[in-house]
Amino acid sequence: MKGLELLEKYPLSTEVVREWFMQKMIESVRGDNEVPEDFKNFMLEQGIDNDKMSIMIDANPRMLFDVFDENDLFIEIFMYPDVTFTCKIGNEATTNSWSTRKEAEMFAIEAAFEILENKLKPVSDDSDVIADSEDN
Repeated sequence: MKGLELLEKYPLSTEVVREWFMQKMIESVRGDNEVPEDFKNFMLEQGIDNDKMSIMIDANPRMLFDVFDENDLFIEIFMYPDVTFTCKIGNEATTNSWSTRKEAEMFAIEAAFEILENKLKPVSDDSDVIADSEDN
């Protein structure tokens, strides 16, 4: 799955990633006196859209490891003796393997997006539904 597809499929995770990108952007220009103040403000006003984020994700999925670390989703990439790669997210490992590290990283990022999305989803209160059906 490409970066743009991930960002569109997992909106809650996307906002976490966007906030992380924005924080990094703010940190990078905050103390830089060579960057004009109006340009800094322009950058902050423009923000970062899904198209721009997806380009960065596709080019270097590994950069998102820090985002997931901050959300307690630790990604590890392993190389097998046959020079293929696999991954583990938290306590969950996969039996899949890929011929490049980047392919394994992209798989891990996809899985982490889904796990984070599920963590961020509000828990629905089914007790109201049960109570309503009992009243009828």
